[in-house]
Amino acid sequence: MADGKYAFFNSHSCSRIYPQSVETVTQETTVTIKVGDKIPAVKLAHMTADGPKDIRSDELFLGKKVVVFALPGAFTPTCSAAHLPGYIEKADQILAKGVDAIVCLSVNDAYVMDAWGKQHNAGDKVLMIADGNADFARAVGLDLDLKKRRMGVRSQRYAMVVEDGVVTLLNVEAPAKFEVSDAETILNSL
Repeated sequence: MADGKYAFFNSHSCSRIYPQSVETVTQETTVTIKVGDKIPAVKLAHMTADGPKDIRSDELFLGKKVVVFALPGAFTPTCSAAHLPGYIEKADQILAKGVDAIVCLSVNDAYVMDAWGKQHNAGDKVLMIADGNADFARAVGLDLDLKKRRMGVRSQRYAMVVEDGVVTLLNVEAPAKFEVSDAETILNSL
């Protein structure tokens, strides 16, 4: 489309993030962010020693090269078995490519993201960021409506590289896939 928005009509399967479900959710997804776009200013949160602390998305990326990977939810099967662990395992190699930070982003609260990061020993390798209200997911057009599954609005699975607040790489997964947002793919793209 001429206005820079891309409309995709997908059948989103929840089987990877909600294994008991065999029913398919169909929705229209509009991806508004694209390579060359500036990251929108949205409030996010992360855990500190003093509890949850707000951080603005534009400040998180300002003056840095950041790899961001987003996923439907903490403690869900693919996210816990492969997505987060892959970035923790490859963190040193990714950071050696001139990346300042690796950010895991999910529509969960800061307490959940902190607990999930601790369970996987993310330490200081991966910054666990909460998009509790899906504000960032909506702002970049990568939200996923899973209300029929009683999971609310979530994030699509994707990875992006952001340099000084500008998207330089964006890999969005096809429904129920885990092929282009994994750590190895992003490492090979840097």
